[in-house]
Order: sequence, then C-alpha cells, then structure tokens
Amino acid sequence: MGKDGLMKTFVVTGMTCANCVRHVTQAVTDVDGVESVIVDLEAGTAFVQGNPEASVVIAAIVEAGYQASV
Repeated sequence: MGKDGLMKTFVVTGMTCANCVRHVTQAVTDVDGVESVIVDLEAGTAFVQGNPEASVVIAAIVEAGYQASV
C-alpha cells in the first residue's frame, strides 16, 4: 500500500463470489484519488488507500451493483 494516502474502510454488501470482488475492485480503482484497494469477500469490506471522497467511492460501488457504507 502507498504511504501518501489514508486508509479508509468501506462496508460492502451484496458480494457473493470472486467475480463480485473483481467488479468492486475495478470500480473503486477507477475513482480519482485511490492509490490501491483490497476487497475482502468474507468480511464484506473494501480497504481503500489514498485520498478519495468517500461519497464517490460509495457511488462507484453502488453503480457496480452493490451497497456500501463507511
């Protein structure tokens, strides 16, 4: 993980498989300010390194077809 940005944790619901993880990872990676992202299927979380707006990350996850909150 990069050292310039903060680590933010998002709760993601609706993921059921590795393909879901891939969709969420790609959606979040495309958000401005994201340095890296780790999505944990079992925990239902996305750990985001960087300095993106939380609302934009949530919107990207929702657009990918899942629910998210901080």
